[in-house]
Amino acid sequence: MAEVSSKLRTALGRKRGELNINVVTLAQLTGVSRWTLDKILSGERTSVRVGTITKLNDWLYKQV
Repeated sequence: MAEVSSKLRTALGRKRGELNINVVTLAQLTGVSRWTLDKILSGERTSVRVGTITKLNDWLYKQV
């Protein structure tokens, strides 16, 4: 398991706001469950699989 940093959570929230997309759309774009994303964005969940962090980082990288 890996830890979701506050920087990653903030970056995801900002990019989601910039693109004006909801959690369901973000889930489709990243390949991460909407339930997991919702918990990550709310700060309720910080421990996730390494693959989840990889998917989120890859998606953010493609947005730059």
